[in-house]
Amino acid sequence: MAKQPMLKFVSVDRDMPEKRAADERNKDYNEIYAAYATAKAEEQASRCSQCGVPYCQSHCPLHNNIPDWLRLTATGRLQEAYEVSQATNTFPEICGRICPQDRLCEGNCVIEQSGHGTVTIGSVEKYITDTAWENGWVKPAAPTVERSESVGIIGAGPGGLAAADMLRRAGVQVTVYDRYDRSGGLLTYGIPGFKLEKDIVMRRHDQLVAGGVTFKLNTEVGKDISFDDIRKAHDAVIIATGVYKSRDLKGPGAGAEGIVKALDYLTASNRLSFGDAVPEIDSGALNAKGKKVVVIGGGDTAMDCVRTAIRQGADSVKCLYRRDRANMPGSQRETQNAEEEGVVFEWLAAPKGFAGDPVTGVMVQRMRLGQPDASGRQSPEVIEGADYVEEADLVIKALGFEPEDLPTLWDQPELEVTRWGTVKAEFTTGATALEGVYAVGDIVRGASLVVWAIRDGRDCAEAILTKLNAAQTVAAE
Repeated sequence: MAKQPMLKFVSVDRDMPEKRAADERNKDYNEIYAAYATAKAEEQASRCSQCGVPYCQSHCPLHNNIPDWLRLTATGRLQEAYEVSQATNTFPEICGRICPQDRLCEGNCVIEQSGHGTVTIGSVEKYITDTAWENGWVKPAAPTVERSESVGIIGAGPGGLAAADMLRRAGVQVTVYDRYDRSGGLLTYGIPGFKLEKDIVMRRHDQLVAGGVTFKLNTEVGKDISFDDIRKAHDAVIIATGVYKSRDLKGPGAGAEGIVKALDYLTASNRLSFGDAVPEIDSGALNAKGKKVVVIGGGDTAMDCVRTAIRQGADSVKCLYRRDRANMPGSQRETQNAEEEGVVFEWLAAPKGFAGDPVTGVMVQRMRLGQPDASGRQSPEVIEGADYVEEADLVIKALGFEPEDLPTLWDQPELEVTRWGTVKAEFTTGATALEGVYAVGDIVRGASLVVWAIRDGRDCAEAILTKLNAAQTVAAE
């Protein structure tokens, strides 16, 4: 009788890949988790219960066939595991590294709810695709038939690149426009290397180029090329710009020197890792070395900033967040990593103003949690008379992102936006009110997860292909 390859969660404990020691990893920008060895990946995959209703799959925005590729991994059928994984996810090695699995697939694992510890889904996903790259199983697009239709994509982040990949594999001619000198969007310049090493992103860029996708980088729509010209050049256009406008701080002294935006800070650090000349690092403007750093915010961007500041050699790094640990929006795993590396969290603390110019301190109000707000989260309330000053030489604002005013920047007043400034687009297809114009990712959702942008890009590509195919059928008749 064949040995049961799965359901080993009762006898095999959850075991994450080895994490480098904090006092070693906080000095470089390499990823902090080691890769699984084959035997360990097979062992951890074998813990899956193969349940009839896989909550991991239903809580994944891409609805990845997780139980299937876990079983294939457990039985040593890695190429098939990769093919199943790639069927629903354009960039599984990226999602395996940066998705908040604790809030999505792993957080809804049935065996976790039964007290046995979740399957390490993200780490196995990363292992499968890294193995696929090593063995040459990851292939660029090679459409059997080239189509005459073309699609222009504005924005080379995960949503735009996912759409580009699907459209190109169907033979569509694809051109991607992006304002930056490298593709990837926030994957390249917003997420630090210790979470996502940059060669992983550039490898996908090279694959898309090899498959026939054209990139026009250093090209800003509304400045270097008009939106109307892009529409005229293509049969369809996808807006995938993301949201890059930083939410701002108010209060006395908010404009002081030494108070910087999170994205400016992270971009400078990531550029340095590419070997670029970064004057703002050399001058110290975006360099935490030897400084008392205060980061304001509680999301994943704030975690990226505090952990980057540690690596730059800050004297101290503190994170102010107006709610408590249980109510912070960022990943609990990232918060733990930051604490291990030397970051101090000041919970229930909010900035009231700033001292000095250049900045010398943050005036902080102590908070308590009151009644729930409209979202159900408890609203922070000020504790009168509990103010204090937190010393700081560098203050980083990580309060989230908002959309830029695209109708004005692109001279497109007819491009409909919501009251939040996001582009109005049809659910699942991404279609906007403008004929042949679609929108995906954060520019529609507001600041969200990479995995949702990938989902939107794939759904939009499928909708465009359906429309192009219908047009071809009508023309043939």
